[in-house]
Amino acid sequence: MATIEECRDALEKLSDNMQRAEGGIRTAAALDRSVSCHITDLDVTFAGRMAGGRIQVHETLQGPPREKAQIRLSMAGDDLVALVDGGLNFAKAWGSGRVKLHAGVRDLLLLRKLL
Repeated sequence: MATIEECRDALEKLSDNMQRAEGGIRTAAALDRSVSCHITDLDVTFAGRMAGGRIQVHETLQGPPREKAQIRLSMAGDDLVALVDGGLNFAKAWGSGRVKLHAGVRDLLLLRKLL
């Protein structure tokens, strides 16, 4: 089971990848939205903001998100690490329910380029 530190590192790596993106992926990464990532097996939520092509984690909270972020992810820690490292396909994980993503329709259309 991934630790809180490994999950935070995975989010940082995802943020770095977004910062280096080009083309349509860079456009999607440039959204300015509140974000939360609930790690279900650790019952921890990373809350922050996606802005300037980066994910900035402002808080690590015990339990589920306290506020409804504009972009919300929910998954096990091992799945987050595997997604970022390329060992887990997002579309398959989302389709099977291993990863949950909630956002507005317009944001979902842009975010699919990132995933």
